[in-house]
Amino acid sequence: MKRYFKPSIFFFSLIPFIIIVYKTLFNELGPEPVKEITHHTGEWTLIFIVLTLTMTPLKIITNLSIWISFRRMLGLFVFFYATLHMLTYVVIDYRLDFNSISKDILTKKFIFVGFTAWLLLLPLVLTSSKKAVIFLKDKWKKLHKLIYIIAILGVVHFIWLVKKDLTEPLIYAVIILFLLLFRIKFKKV
Repeated sequence: MKRYFKPSIFFFSLIPFIIIVYKTLFNELGPEPVKEITHHTGEWTLIFIVLTLTMTPLKIITNLSIWISFRRMLGLFVFFYATLHMLTYVVIDYRLDFNSISKDILTKKFIFVGFTAWLLLLPLVLTSSKKAVIFLKDKWKKLHKLIYIIAILGVVHFIWLVKKDLTEPLIYAVIILFLLLFRIKFKKV
């Protein structure tokens, strides 16, 4: 059953990328194309964080371990969209002006936490293979708990970015908080 679901999940996970490529190619990004790409990739990064964090509660609720087999792929899509989000900022918006980028990282707190979250994703991606799981043993689980910090940083990044209407970032905050509290509740039981 898993072998049928994985290709479907992979395909559906690429749809946001296909949409933004389509909008770019057909000049449908609106009056602020860089802002549109940045928002799109950032939002999908948060969506994939939520989806990744949802796999364990689904396993517990349904008593089906199949959900865990999708977690790695979804986690890699977190990195994919986070990297597109960061590259939009670094390459398209700032045109590789590393002086301005480093100044922004040091002076704008929302960029600092976003960049920190992306950096914390790197060890997760680099250790996502089955060989890394075997090699790192118990340390692998501890390392991959960084996703909890990354999720929180992603929401903080969004909250600090938005200046007026906090509705959307607060919805993500509530969902992620619920998913994190779900883990704590079931660990104590």
